[in-house]
Amino acid sequence: MDTSRWRPPALLAKAALAALLALALVFPEWDRFADKAMDVRAFTYPGAVMVVALIWLLRGRDRKAPFPWDIDLLVTAPFLIDVAGNAADLYDTVERFDDACHFANWALLGAAAGIALHRWASLKPWVVAVSCAGMGAIAAILWEFFEYWVFILDTPETVTIYRDTIGDLMLGLAGATTAGLACAAVAVRSRSRVRPTPTPKPLKVAELDRAAR
Repeated sequence: MDTSRWRPPALLAKAALAALLALALVFPEWDRFADKAMDVRAFTYPGAVMVVALIWLLRGRDRKAPFPWDIDLLVTAPFLIDVAGNAADLYDTVERFDDACHFANWALLGAAAGIALHRWASLKPWVVAVSCAGMGAIAAILWEFFEYWVFILDTPETVTIYRDTIGDLMLGLAGATTAGLACAAVAVRSRSRVRPTPTPKPLKVAELDRAAR
């Protein structure tokens, strides 16, 4: 499947992410960047957005399967949204922006997984949906582990943060599940369009004898 039309926005998203991370490292004293672990993000995010390219290279760059720019863009977008939200100070100025990001970002990552499963694995639609929800839940849990390690260990606001963590996990799972159901619906629709060619029934001996006469 040719996804080259998604190449410009995918590359632009990576360039924007690199620029915003560089801005955060140059001006770490800004309130929007202070105490947001931007140095850890600058170290981990570039590797995260290169996962699709790494998997593609490890598979031997199969010439029959062009680079999946659409999946690459879906994987890059959540990290760009997160850093852009910090750069624009949306986390501190817009109510529920953090909640919206948890839902939308895991939906994007779940959609990336769902498209990959639908495109390269012969899975039933319901398996695609469950797989997206499961992978999204795992990713959301790992992200909360990351936030706990970076932010929560040194703060006394344990009760408030615990409630926020539970809410983030619920939103992450909901986003991934939504993406999984959407991918499953697409899989069902694409399967209904491809109808198998009916196999002609073999003629019986008596029918062959009559045809010979």
